[in-house]
Amino acid sequence: MGADGWLSGVQRVESPNHDERPEGAPVELVVVHAISLPPEQFGGPGVQELFTNRLDPAAQPYYAQIAGLRVSAHFFIRRDGQFMQFVPTTRRAWHAGVSRWMERERCNDFSVGIELEGSDTQPFEPPQYLALARLVRAIAVRHPVREVTGHSDIAPGRKTDPGPHFDWTRFGLLLA
Repeated sequence: MGADGWLSGVQRVESPNHDERPEGAPVELVVVHAISLPPEQFGGPGVQELFTNRLDPAAQPYYAQIAGLRVSAHFFIRRDGQFMQFVPTTRRAWHAGVSRWMERERCNDFSVGIELEGSDTQPFEPPQYLALARLVRAIAVRHPVREVTGHSDIAPGRKTDPGPHFDWTRFGLLLA
């Protein structure tokens, strides 16, 4: 990963939904998310369109509910393990919302967000675990990452992802 926070050799799709991190806020946390757009459907352009503010509210009924959101993540990992980067890790992506980790509020300030193409109702694919482990290791070379956690852990009661089908043990073994 370069000093600018962009990972080389990765598809780069720049999102406008980010800003400066607060002064003196190093990246210490990686937050794992899950998303599919439309819900429960994989492989389409919905996530990329959402993160770049190009989601057509008329394209699908669910999109009308979320088209006005201004959100992003640093990375998105598809079911086949391919991934793209939307925001440099040196900047604050808008992925966590109202959140808390180890008595610290506003997790976007000090975290990197990684979205897995998935949902609460289906298992994730082996290539996604491999890509996630490789990606977290690359982030940890550039930033002083202390922990990897789920969106549900930093926003309990508000978020459920990456959901009950994310295998934390499997991921931990690949990360080791």
